[in-house]
Amino acid sequence: MHIRLATSQDKSLWDAFVDNHSEGATPYCRFAWREAVEQSYGHKPQYLLAEEDQKILGIMPLFIFKIPILGSSLVSLPFCDVGGVIATNPDVKAALLAESFSMAKKQKVKSLVIRSTQNDLQEDCFDDWYVTVQKEKVRMLLNLPSSSDELWSSFKSKLRSQIRKAEKNGLTFRWGSMEDLPCFYKVFSRNMHDLGSPVHSKEWIEKIFVNYGESARMGLVFKEDQPVGCGIILFTKCTVSIPWASTLREFNRLSPNMLLYWNFLKYAADNEKKLFDFGRSTLNEGTYRFKKQWGANPGPLFWYKVSSSAKNQQTQSKVKESTKREKLANFWGKIPLQMANFLGPKVRKYISL
Repeated sequence: MHIRLATSQDKSLWDAFVDNHSEGATPYCRFAWREAVEQSYGHKPQYLLAEEDQKILGIMPLFIFKIPILGSSLVSLPFCDVGGVIATNPDVKAALLAESFSMAKKQKVKSLVIRSTQNDLQEDCFDDWYVTVQKEKVRMLLNLPSSSDELWSSFKSKLRSQIRKAEKNGLTFRWGSMEDLPCFYKVFSRNMHDLGSPVHSKEWIEKIFVNYGESARMGLVFKEDQPVGCGIILFTKCTVSIPWASTLREFNRLSPNMLLYWNFLKYAADNEKKLFDFGRSTLNEGTYRFKKQWGANPGPLFWYKVSSSAKNQQTQSKVKESTKREKLANFWGKIPLQMANFLGPKVRKYISL
């Protein structure tokens, strides 16, 4: 077995491996994520590939994530919930982890961040480096039936009535294209500003569509001619993930999010997808309950941080961290929208999650 850095020539074989490996293989693991991150934000990819007799046995997507003044980390993967190793057997997985650790030491980064769905990263793999893991977040996952009719029948009557309510309120759904990016970004940036969060650049969204091609779709919800909801789905052969969905607050009483998610789920079920990943949530909070009503169940997330220094592993209490985030969100939400849209992408580039 040989481990090396993947190149652009490996894209088709890399994606085929992701498509045919169900455990831990999400759309974020596709080669398109590497291309979009590098092209829009300039972070350097270090995608590891394990092979034998020209056959891929495992992959480990990584980025050197540089933050001015604060230094660099190796991250798998930035801007999403899940990265980590995908391998055909434990030996290949161990070898890829060892190579990642070796790379972290050679690059002299402060930490190695691995966002995984597996609780099998052993501390003794990393010599005298320090390992911590966050387990507070979960992925909300829905196993899909073979058709949208069957999915609709599985919903409770209250859920079906909420979807119909959106249509009765005069909302319409349609699929978008690159020409609809201004409509998407108008809703997306407004929602991020309302949440007090720096928004991704418009170029980032564009590069996602350019590189994912037919493995990405944009959905839009309108009230007459005004866009009031938007979202993006990415997919592998079997799995659909929804990295971003937004609605305008003043229209939420009309249930645009119900119409948006129903059409995404309908598409997934009717196109032979097996799993719908609603994304991360905190147990029993609002987004968790919203996703739970569709029949989704929590799947664990294990976010590891491997650091060369115990000091780098020290964190504030959850209460202090929460208070700090709340203050920053309140501050950002008070910035004028136009200024937030200008500054947001410059800041968002350096926020890995």
